[in-house]
Amino acid sequence: MAQIVCLTNFVLLSVLLFTLVQAEHPVVYRRSRARAFIESQCKATLYRDLCVRSLSYYAKNLTSPFSHKQLAQIALKVTLAKAESTRAYVTNVAKELKQTKAKYYQVVEECLSQISDGVDQLTNCIIETRNIKEDDKSNDFPWHASNIQTWMSTALTDSSTCIDGFSGRAIGGKTKAMIKAKVVNLEQLTSNALALFNRFAARYRSAHVKKPKV
Repeated sequence: MAQIVCLTNFVLLSVLLFTLVQAEHPVVYRRSRARAFIESQCKATLYRDLCVRSLSYYAKNLTSPFSHKQLAQIALKVTLAKAESTRAYVTNVAKELKQTKAKYYQVVEECLSQISDGVDQLTNCIIETRNIKEDDKSNDFPWHASNIQTWMSTALTDSSTCIDGFSGRAIGGKTKAMIKAKVVNLEQLTSNALALFNRFAARYRSAHVKKPKV
């Protein structure tokens, strides 16, 4: 009798474990596919490793079938978050320099202005992407895409301008290095986000091009 009870318990436990594995497997499989999707799309960017690292955390947020628009939106949000944290850091540095009346305060203030403008541009991009419907048959897409590409290019220029402003300036080594490292990272993320959006835009145009009537 004891052997029968033990055997029954073993069978029940086996069934339970099998059920749990089956329930978990689709999630793991979907995440691995999402990771593969991210890696394949990041091949179109200049900074592939950074692209994969910055987006892989959000693989669980990608829904199947995986959307190029959704990935571009995530890349934009990651970039905006970096821009906002960079602005916060440079703001604190500028305040400290102003209090000490450091001679290179103006350079940092100008950089802050560029980063703040970049935050505004990226925010506009995210809002504009929400106006794009992947199944939209209207002719509004070129206008939306042009706006986003213009704003992202401006944000990219803002980062470059900030970095260029430090060239040849006698600024405290650590302060200059920290700001430059953060802004370079922001510049690379912006470049990647623009590449991913351009990839989405190209696919959108290809899918919605009107074929001539025969």
